[in-house]
Amino acid sequence: MCMNILQEFDTITAIATPIGTGGVGVIRISGENSFEIIGKIFTKKNLEAGRIAHGWIVDSDKKIDEVLVLPFRAPNSYTGEDVIEIHCHGGINVVRNILDLVLKNGARTAERGEFTKRAFLNKKMDLSQAEAVADLIHARTRNFAKQSAKNLSGVLGERIKEIRSDIFNVLSKIIAGIDFPEDVAEPEYPYIISEFEKALDKIDKILAGAKSSDILRQGVKIAIVGRPNVGKSSLFNTLLNVERAIVTDIAGTTRDVLKENLDWDIAITLIDTAGIRESEDVGKVEEIGIEYSKQSAEDADLVLFMYDIAAGMNDEDKTILNLIKDKKHLIIANKIDLIESMQSQSDEILISTKTGAGIEDLKTKIKEIVYNFSPEEMEYVTNKRQQDCLEKCRESLVQALEAAKSGELQDLISIDLKSALLYLDEITGEVITDEILNNIFDHFCIGK
Repeated sequence: MCMNILQEFDTITAIATPIGTGGVGVIRISGENSFEIIGKIFTKKNLEAGRIAHGWIVDSDKKIDEVLVLPFRAPNSYTGEDVIEIHCHGGINVVRNILDLVLKNGARTAERGEFTKRAFLNKKMDLSQAEAVADLIHARTRNFAKQSAKNLSGVLGERIKEIRSDIFNVLSKIIAGIDFPEDVAEPEYPYIISEFEKALDKIDKILAGAKSSDILRQGVKIAIVGRPNVGKSSLFNTLLNVERAIVTDIAGTTRDVLKENLDWDIAITLIDTAGIRESEDVGKVEEIGIEYSKQSAEDADLVLFMYDIAAGMNDEDKTILNLIKDKKHLIIANKIDLIESMQSQSDEILISTKTGAGIEDLKTKIKEIVYNFSPEEMEYVTNKRQQDCLEKCRESLVQALEAAKSGELQDLISIDLKSALLYLDEITGEVITDEILNNIFDHFCIGK
């Protein structure tokens, strides 16, 4: 059950490190009873906030594990509450034994993302920073982790607050002119128009990175397709730099779809597919694999069409190429090591999976296609919720701008400005509903 934001905070606990064998496991406790609970199960008493303590976790007189305890007093902690972190030896049973002991002594199991939710509710971070925590944890590439860290530091939140301040200043002057017409003059329309255009420009710069943000977060799918025995699985292995797919000279060796992940600044899901062919000797299993291949090509963001240049492009190759002609694709001519002279089209990439010739050129071309972001697009990373709020804010601001250009009553203009401010406040969490808040933190892991 999701916690209501008005619910009184009790003391929560959870394992903050991945479950499994490891050098260290961490159990986190947060809430007003944190120090009372650790006092019942830790051999060292009178803990001092900010100082690491060494001792044993005990259940009555039975020693459970030798640990380090990190105590934090409110508000100087991650959640803004009293927090205890128990650093014990890693391992499923050790960590769970200590967690059970904490639960037995008065804490309850934390919900998904509840530690970060409390940090937000206690104003230790705004909502954009809280969402950056989840992005940082789930980042599939080092590049996205770096971009998420920027949001965690408050880059996006500060920019939103800056835009909000610009709009609020105009609204304040409009309201002052309306409420106190004898003392305060309404702001001039050229000034209003100029300020709205500046705010819209700032919003547009953030939204310019929406596509790159989505790609960084979700990654791209790249499918390798072609006839049997043109070298698809060999290319798959070469790009992965590992022998993942079985490679033989027997047609139809690959009968299922193989998927592996790569970190090329963005997360790439590389897909090796069964060779597509029309033949009477195609069995039921291979036939299913061929249908999977066609579906993989349809779902992919980029298709690598491969053919055997030594054999030449035949009608089957042309049929496959026709299937993907409307998809973003590259044409790859493989087995250049088998021919002395080559006649290829200018849009083809020549490679040999056997010798490695042309592979680096292929990688460069793939990266140019899937990672063609400008520095301006990379300045801010946003998620769908934030983008939706910015789009709605923009719509309200555009309406206000058109009204100002038409010289409409400023009282009417102020209505759109108030609406724009509400959408900005949703991004930072100044205005938020229980439903939205719970939906955000339900995507966190337990213990964060």
